[in-house]
Amino acid sequence: MQRALRAVATAYYFLIVALAALAGATIVLGFALIILDVTLRTLGGQPPAFTSAVVEYVLLYFTLFAAPYLVRIKGHVYVDVLVGRLSGRRRWAVEKLAYLICVVTSLAFAYVGFKLAYEAILSGTIEERSIDVPSWVDYSPVGPIFLLVSIEFGRYLLGLDTMFHKQAGSVDSL
Repeated sequence: MQRALRAVATAYYFLIVALAALAGATIVLGFALIILDVTLRTLGGQPPAFTSAVVEYVLLYFTLFAAPYLVRIKGHVYVDVLVGRLSGRRRWAVEKLAYLICVVTSLAFAYVGFKLAYEAILSGTIEERSIDVPSWVDYSPVGPIFLLVSIEFGRYLLGLDTMFHKQAGSVDSL
């Protein structure tokens, strides 16, 4: 059983690292498209019509794909002004409340993302921009990614890790 759990944890970690690498690849693609677009315009040429639409998708996917990994490595933005000044049980309680709020919020976004993707698949709607893209393409990654984000915050909630490192000292406080 221990071995199976370790294999699942390893596969899960590989998944979030692979998503982070995919985020990196998508942002490189976005940069390349922008450079191509600007270069062609500067040289008097006609850039591809799809550049703006694809870069918009790149920005969405880059953000989503990087999110679980950023939560894992504590690369997301959080404010620890209150928690940093607390100690003992109060600090523990405030930390757990923050993690719980993050888990519940992430699960709510996951639910909405799954629901919107499902509805878009059923309706068959198309996003009409410079290129036509099925609407489900917008929503399909939202549910799974926020589910992964909720798992990452759940790790903090269960005590497997903490976002907050140290208590405020005399140098850190006002």
